[in-house]
Amino acid sequence: MSAIDQPMKPIIKRYSNGEITVVWQPALCIHSAICARGLPLVFNPRRRPWVEVTAAATAEIVAQVAKCPSGALSIARAGLGAAHARQSRVTR
Repeated sequence: MSAIDQPMKPIIKRYSNGEITVVWQPALCIHSAICARGLPLVFNPRRRPWVEVTAAATAEIVAQVAKCPSGALSIARAGLGAAHARQSRVTR
């Protein structure tokens, strides 16, 4: 099997502050910019890396990630493994 025939491994980026890790799956992202409008110091698509998890409190980041409409952003908590922040969101 050649390299052309092999499926591409999905890109997953992780950004950690020691308490949480923001997990970004660019293939799922619909570029709504809700993250950047809500916490521009943390989520800045013009900066590399574009996620700076030390720029806000952990609770603020978790709350903002929960607003991601595509599920491209999720949260992994230290010691608990990956969990989509939107799963813990209270529905009304």
